[in-house]
Amino acid sequence: MSHRTKPLTSRSGPGAVPGVKIRPATEGDASSAADLIVRTKRLNNEFDPMFAVVEGARARAERYVVASLDADDRLLLVASEGPKVVGVLRAEMRERMFYEPSPEGFITDFYILPEHRRRALGHDMLERATRDLKKMGARVIVAEVPTQNEIGYKFYTKRGFRSLVQHFGKQP
Repeated sequence: MSHRTKPLTSRSGPGAVPGVKIRPATEGDASSAADLIVRTKRLNNEFDPMFAVVEGARARAERYVVASLDADDRLLLVASEGPKVVGVLRAEMRERMFYEPSPEGFITDFYILPEHRRRALGHDMLERATRDLKKMGARVIVAEVPTQNEIGYKFYTKRGFRSLVQHFGKQP
């Protein structure tokens, strides 16, 4: 089942970003999407040093993006303003082996350039991803956010998400 649908223009009204389109990523978006994914990983490191970004992250991100483009179990959306990619959201379908509902849409990466935040674009991208993941079979949508990322926590809880799992880590 294809999750490719027509582009969504960010809603109009107070705070919306005029002229920004939310659409499935293409091969031509791979480089820009990879850059934004690396930016989100670097942002995670600002919240917690256990998220130190590896050398060669850019090349890894590009391979990760390219592998996501045509995979039936992955969703890669971009927000673009003209030719410029200003946001990226990557998600994948997973099976919750021991829980119902089992099919899960898992948001692994979500980043919007700072100058495009707080204008409903994040909300619109999340709504689009939720709709597309539901079409792919998801019966629950989850997102991964570092514990120290209060911005991400507030973003998701404001939209009806709640914490489901906590990961604990330490460096030996």
